[in-house]
Parts: sequence; C-alpha cells; structure tokens
Amino acid sequence: MKLRSIFAGALLALTAISGPALAEYPERTIESILPAGAGPALSVSQIIAEAMSKELGVPLTVLATPGAGGIKAFQTGLNKPADGYTIIDGYVAPLVLQPILKKADWNFEDFIPLHAAASNAFAIGWRTDETRWSSFEEMMAWGRENPGKLRYSSGQRNNLPHLVMARVLQSYQVVAQNVPYKSPPAANNDVKSGILDFAFVNVGNYKQDPEALKIGLVLSEQPAAKAAFGGAPSIAEIDADLGISGLAPMGWDWWLVKKDTPADRVETLRAAMGKAMNDPDVRAKIERMGFVPLDWDHTNYVEIVSGVRDQLSTMADAIKWEEDALKAVK
Repeated sequence: MKLRSIFAGALLALTAISGPALAEYPERTIESILPAGAGPALSVSQIIAEAMSKELGVPLTVLATPGAGGIKAFQTGLNKPADGYTIIDGYVAPLVLQPILKKADWNFEDFIPLHAAASNAFAIGWRTDETRWSSFEEMMAWGRENPGKLRYSSGQRNNLPHLVMARVLQSYQVVAQNVPYKSPPAANNDVKSGILDFAFVNVGNYKQDPEALKIGLVLSEQPAAKAAFGGAPSIAEIDADLGISGLAPMGWDWWLVKKDTPADRVETLRAAMGKAMNDPDVRAKIERMGFVPLDWDHTNYVEIVSGVRDQLSTMADAIKWEEDALKAVK
C-alpha cells in the first residue's frame, strides 16, 4: 500500500509538471507583425486577425511595425521563436521587392505560407482642372513631346509604386522626373497646387477623398481594382503592352510563419485563416476598405509569388532606364 501511495504521488507530481507543456496549441495570444503603420492596411489585417481569433480561441493581435520599407517588421518576426505564436504579414515590398533590390537577405521561399490575404491597387491621378490632357494616353503624348518636363511622385523612390510607374512610362518612352515625398498625401497636395503633374494614389487616400484628384489610370487589370477607384480607366483598357499583369503591379500580402514552425501548428493556423478568408462578412469588410480578398491558399504560394518576383525584376530595370533617359535629356 505504501509503495502504491508513493507511485500515485509521483504520477500526480509528474502530471502537474508536464500538464502545461502538453497543453493544446494555442494557449496564449498570437501576434501578427505588419510592415506598415496606421492606415487601411492595418485595418484590413485587424479584420482578418479578429476572424482568426474566433477560430483559434485566443486573441490574435496585429503589431504595426513600419520602417525601412518593411524590413524592420520582417527582422522583428525573424527574431521570434518558430513556435506558431508569431505570424509575419508578408507584404510584397519586404517579401519580394527588397530582396530584388538586394536590401534584404531572405527569399520568399524562406517562409512557410498560411494563406493569401488581400490586395490593393495603385492609380495615377492629376488635377481635376488639368487642361493639357484629359486622358492617360493624352498625357503620355504630351510627355513624349516634352521629354523631362513631367514631374511626378511615387512617394519614396525605389518603392513598389515607383517600379510600376517607371515601367508604364518606359512602355510609352516618356521621360519624366520622379520627385520623392515622405507621404502620398503631401505629394497629392502638390499635384493640386501645380508643383507636380501627377502622382501615385493609393486606394486608402482615394477612399478618404474621391474628389481630390482625377484618377487617370488604375494600375491593375482586375475589375475589382477598377471598381475600387470608382470605375476609372485601368491598364486593361490601354493599347501599350506594359509587361505587367496579375498581382505584379499591386500591393498585396500573404501571411507567413518561420521555417521550422511545428507542422501541426502550421496546419492549425492555415485552417483558421482559410475559414476567415472564406467568411462572407470578413470579405465584405475588406472590400469596404477598397481592398480585394484573395482566395489562394498555401498550395498556390510558390507559383503566384515567383511570378510576381519575375515581373518585379524587370520593373527594377525600368527605374535604371528612367534615370539614364533623364540624364540624356538634361
């Protein structure tokens, strides 16, 4: 009897010690690290996170981590344990563009994909009272006749909108000056005052003030992107072959975890995100922000993202073309 009591006590003590270690995942808050600050992208990520929280049974918080073109957020995530409690919100700029520009030492295949999240289109806008042209094609004709005279902004230089806009200008052989700005709203204000001729407009700025600028061209061929900008003309409607399609000219994100994350935890997160992205209420909320919910799961990741990488690589050459052409004009 004494031996049985000792055995029972030892078993009870072992259970008490090993119980928390064997607790079912997840048992605490999960964090998604977003490579952006306050704005529509944060709101969209929070919509997805809230829906996933309901599936997972624990809070899923979004940590806004702007800086260095998204590199800061990725470095923050990569410094966390591969335990399923950290998700990296894989926006295209730090995931694909920064490695192309040799500003990051990772590759998109260095991560485990969960599910595609959402995309948002960019557009080109100019003054509502512009008299030199009334369409994008007319602006390109004016630009060819006046090389180096057009002044535009993509926000910061060498960012994704700059790549896309440089590729569009190269397709038309239009030489223009890119003027860097710290924020799109500041650039848009200078378009309205005549300091700039046109600028990139993101869907968040457009939604806040649809009448601020005339949207001359939506830089996406997707009908949903056209609708997000009030039905403005899109690249699907112009004659030039821009060599860009699908997600390549757009902003988008794919939620990721670190390599070596336990397979069972990956599957739990994938299932939760898949249900969230297929929830009609979640999709409607994302669409109201001007973003487009994406349907691809982890099985499509390599095919879709490698295609974007290949196209963005050619767009990087367009920036070099722009710089050389501008020097030749001057």
